[in-house]
Amino acid sequence: MALSPRFTRPLIDGALVRRGTALAIVTALALIAAPAIRAQDADPVVARVDGKEIRQSDLAIAEEDLSGNLQQMSPDARREYLITFLADMTIVAKAAEAKKLADTDDFKRHIAYARAKLLMEQLLQVEAKNAVTDAAMHKVYDEAIAQVKKEQEVHARHILVETEEEAKAVLAELKKGADFAELAKSKSKDPGASDGGDLGYFTKDQMVPEFAEVAFKLEKGQISDPVKSQFGWHIIKIEDKRERQPPEFDKVKEQIEQYLVRRAQSEMITKLRAEAKIDRVNPPTPPAAPAPATPAPAAPAPADQKK
Repeated sequence: MALSPRFTRPLIDGALVRRGTALAIVTALALIAAPAIRAQDADPVVARVDGKEIRQSDLAIAEEDLSGNLQQMSPDARREYLITFLADMTIVAKAAEAKKLADTDDFKRHIAYARAKLLMEQLLQVEAKNAVTDAAMHKVYDEAIAQVKKEQEVHARHILVETEEEAKAVLAELKKGADFAELAKSKSKDPGASDGGDLGYFTKDQMVPEFAEVAFKLEKGQISDPVKSQFGWHIIKIEDKRERQPPEFDKVKEQIEQYLVRRAQSEMITKLRAEAKIDRVNPPTPPAAPAPATPAPAAPAPADQKK
């Protein structure tokens, strides 16, 4: 597992799980169906539409479905919007019921699809929750850290100028006791000059070869002679040298959680696919186009008549 920053959502073969349509259909069905027995205090009624109750849990489902449209709203405005949305959905769904739209084959296929999709999402969430444990996260972290190559890092500052003459002049000032960081602020053309030319810690392959070769040969506290690179002329000071440090657990914890979720879901899907019998039916071959009719031979030209 690579420990690099990444933003990922639960995947099935790289496809993002989208919930909107399925949630909307099931929410509508729940509202027009007979109400389930719920704990009154934990799930209070927020509205009634022709006697049908809309509860706090219904708002939560609708908010999950519509989350992209509600982010800029205040809590009170969001609540009112959701109640209006659910009330409208309830009365429109009731009108659709009256027209027997729920009895059509097309509607039943959509309901079957929505039900299967929500069941899939619920199982994926269960797998994700079970996969992310403290022990599992630390195991992945420890295994990844054990694979990190031991590599030297250097902490350096530099002063970047246009010409060799300028670099020699800067070096002369440093030899007279000038402060490196202050001189970097006033002389360097590098964007990091305001930080005293501080480059932080870096590995050899993170810098251009000419710079890295010199920096990694210097000892802590040493200052280089002028160094030419594609950017100009550098004077380098080594602040520290150390073995590369792995990232702390807390800094990669979220990434590890995402990795465990993806791995658990992928393994589950792979296992279920292996156990299932999936037959793909090829579409029927369209009939071949009729061959073009052979044109009739041209009539022979009349023979010349002798006079």
